[in-house]
Amino acid sequence: MGQFVDATLSFPTVLFTFLLLVIIAYWVLVVFGVFGFEGDGDGSEASGATGFLSGLGLGGVPAALVISLLVVVAWFASLVGGTLFTGTPALVAVLVAALVCAWACTRLIVLPLRRLIPKERVPSRADFVGRACVIRTSRVGSDFGQAEVTAPDGSSALVQVRQTGDDVFAAGSTALIFAYDPPGEFFWVMPYAAELDPDRPI
Repeated sequence: MGQFVDATLSFPTVLFTFLLLVIIAYWVLVVFGVFGFEGDGDGSEASGATGFLSGLGLGGVPAALVISLLVVVAWFASLVGGTLFTGTPALVAVLVAALVCAWACTRLIVLPLRRLIPKERVPSRADFVGRACVIRTSRVGSDFGQAEVTAPDGSSALVQVRQTGDDVFAAGSTALIFAYDPPGEFFWVMPYAAELDPDRPI
């Protein structure tokens, strides 16, 4: 046991031992619900890590999982190499080999995982087409109008709307979004029965 501890605290394994302890602590806290998976965050630090991993060919799966695999493989490879070789030049070579091995093994694992993890659907303005909206301006014409619409996820947005006819739309009335105009970045609307649920998709 003492030899194992000495090996984990010797160069180059010691460089990854601390990281391995951090990884283990992270996953324990995730299991007990202290942290959400990857912190459930979308900050600049997480985005930067994701971009860096993508540049290494390791994108497409959660960054926490990729980093965990990198650390575990690098730690194990450096532990084996540090046990088999001695001397500073050899141990430096072991460190480099451990990093290369960690990247290669993690990439081999990530490639099939990309196909198993469902792609997150990016919200689109087209999601509003077919939904009812509430007019928020005093009128809606061919060149003016705004309305509030509720997305499928429950969030609401104020959007630009236009009409093709001469229908009267007063503030607070209900209209139906039937098309989106990408060049003009507005929605075409038509009259819609006020007694229907304005959040109900068609």
